[in-house]
Amino acid sequence: MSLIKLSPPTLARALTASFFGIGGLLHFVLIDYFIAIMPAYLPWHRELVQVSGVFELMGALGILIPVTRQWAAWGLIALCIAVFPANLNMALHPDHFSSIPVALLYARLPLQLLIIWIVAKAGGLPNRSV
Repeated sequence: MSLIKLSPPTLARALTASFFGIGGLLHFVLIDYFIAIMPAYLPWHRELVQVSGVFELMGALGILIPVTRQWAAWGLIALCIAVFPANLNMALHPDHFSSIPVALLYARLPLQLLIIWIVAKAGGLPNRSV
């Protein structure tokens, strides 16, 4: 029995495409859940959930296509930053999300950095030192 050996970038692409592909679909299947996590100060909750779902699906597909890979990675990184207020909203209002342990609500915040790093690796974005 042989194990499939994936290179780190290939594994990162598979994880990214799966994560954002499933997430994008869930924006339409569980739309009420995603609307519920939207901060009150943002307008057009339903429309923003749908738009973010479309962009997640586009990014998931784009990360798999070599010619669009880097653009998709930049788009998914921008999307991660754009949806951060929803994650922060959940952490700041744990009483609205009682089915999720408070520790997990806060753990999601730094997890965004890990997701961004994986997306950058998946997209073959150049490493830059500051």
